[in-house]
Amino acid sequence: MKQLTTSQVLELQKNKSAEIIDVRPTEAYNGWRLQGETRGGHIKGARTLPVKWAGYIDWIEIVRHKQILPDQKIVIYGYTREDALKVSERFSGAGYQDICIYNDFVSEWSARPDLPMDQMANYRNLVYPGWLMELISGKTPPEYSNGANYVVCHAHYRNYDDYLQGHIPGAIALDTLALESPETWNRRSPQELKAALEKHGISSDTTVILYGRFSFPNNDDPFPGSAAGQLGAIRCALIMMYAGVKDVRVLNGGLAAWEAEKLPMENQPVMPQPIKDFGITIPAKPELIVDMDEAKRLIQAQDGDIVCTRSWPEYIGEVSGYNYIEKKGRIPGAVYVDNGSDAYHMENYQNLDYTTREYQEIEKMWAERGVVPEKHLAFYCGTGWRGSEAFYNAWLLGWPRVSVFDGGWFEWSNDPDNPIETGVPEMQTSLSPK
Repeated sequence: MKQLTTSQVLELQKNKSAEIIDVRPTEAYNGWRLQGETRGGHIKGARTLPVKWAGYIDWIEIVRHKQILPDQKIVIYGYTREDALKVSERFSGAGYQDICIYNDFVSEWSARPDLPMDQMANYRNLVYPGWLMELISGKTPPEYSNGANYVVCHAHYRNYDDYLQGHIPGAIALDTLALESPETWNRRSPQELKAALEKHGISSDTTVILYGRFSFPNNDDPFPGSAAGQLGAIRCALIMMYAGVKDVRVLNGGLAAWEAEKLPMENQPVMPQPIKDFGITIPAKPELIVDMDEAKRLIQAQDGDIVCTRSWPEYIGEVSGYNYIEKKGRIPGAVYVDNGSDAYHMENYQNLDYTTREYQEIEKMWAERGVVPEKHLAFYCGTGWRGSEAFYNAWLLGWPRVSVFDGGWFEWSNDPDNPIETGVPEMQTSLSPK
């Protein structure tokens, strides 16, 4: 296997004449320094293909989805030569012939400030299982300085048994209904949010780590969202940020990532420790959520968009997406981006192991629809969960003006004065999912 020098990789990177593959864990790719590297992140332009994925039966499908093609030169690097070789063997077995190894990422590339690297702007807010294990074990994990002032929340929707089935040690149960109203599915009032957060022991200065369980919602179930815990966790993250919690973090991959690492679980309930005062006036960040009037303004704005994060069948009006929403269709003027298969999935934002998808791929997908960081963007879905996941991805990227249109299709369709469109937009057939 040909081994490249730093100078050779730099030349290939400058000329974009090779696919550079980072086989380290996704958290290292995003920015976490797991092996003491001088700079966190990855070689600018590199793709993420963690070595653990090499054991997946669908590995070649992942590679093809990333449009990494057999006629390209492939440069592989990781933390160890063994990891790089393991992935190179998968490429060779799939018919790729021009494969090289780079062994000096930690010792040279990350150590030299003149060599281009990239990282997710807010990677610290997307934590990994080992980080959380350190925290709950009484240690101080990287990029953390808040001592014992933290709360771990196992999010669920009216499904306490999901929590009792097994949760991360020390985690408390958080029903999404504590933070959003079942009458409107919007966030609760400032007074209600204050009471709910205080009841759960959360102040504006508390570090909150949220996660949920990935499962398989059934649309015929009266409450399908009860099986979409990680979506609910990200919804709660948005509302906490809106309220004013200064340090909100999400466990990348949810409980599935924790279980994949075979980390300890418990099934005895942990009671929250209520506090007397949240500490600041709610909402501290009202700009993170927009309501109907602002959503209508953004539809007409040159520097703004509302972005539909619903499934394609919902967008064109084949289904409403929910067993409690009758009207079908879309908000006229909403921008569609590829999302997921139904109201409780966001597959196009996730990897096969449920971790957040390579962020440059999300940026590219959005850019093709005109969804760019220069605009004020308000993501929406049916009732806010999927819109919150898209929002959180944009916020992790450091995009400056991102929000969620809280009312979404539920509120829009309930107003008979609001216009509705159905079918494939005449001039936008290229919008259909890829």
